Amino acid sequence: MENNELQKLTVGGGCFWCTEAVFDQIKGVEKIVSGYSGGTVPGTPTYREVCSGLTGHAEVIQVSFDPNIISYKDLLEIFMTSHDPTTLNRQGADVGTQYRSVIFYHDEQQKEIAEKVINEMSSYFDNPIVTELSHLGAFFPAETDHQDYYRNNPEQGYCRAVISPKVAKLRKMHADKLK
Repeated sequence: MENNELQKLTVGGGCFWCTEAVFDQIKGVEKIVSGYSGGTVPGTPTYREVCSGLTGHAEVIQVSFDPNIISYKDLLEIFMTSHDPTTLNRQGADVGTQYRSVIFYHDEQQKEIAEKVINEMSSYFDNPIVTELSHLGAFFPAETDHQDYYRNNPEQGYCRAVISPKVAKLRKMHADKLK
């Protein structure tokens, strides 16, 4: 398959190490880049700057996927069930706007699909979904040591305590979509 046939999904659901680990398991996902988007400060942000919460950026992942294997809608459903889209600017112990639940759509078709998924999934949760839906502006790849973090550091404390349970939940809920 040629790369020009791949589509992109850009989402943030807390720490990008977690989101990347989840999507790394999915059939049809060809590449994942952890990074930052949605900020208001000019220039390329650093991890330290984004973690300060002062840049307005969210920790996100940009997923290149084969739409002949998995749909954008399916990826959004996985996203919505792999984090808590009902907590504003928070995922577990990670607190701040950089950890907000956000879908950055690339075009109007993605926006329409995202609106539909959010609406359809609202009955799945006890509290209202607060996931931000915004057009993708600039995307900045994170530093190299943040790429493939879970794969490279599976025994690290945060990975064992936070990421491994998310991956286990994914494996139960979406077994039919795993690599």
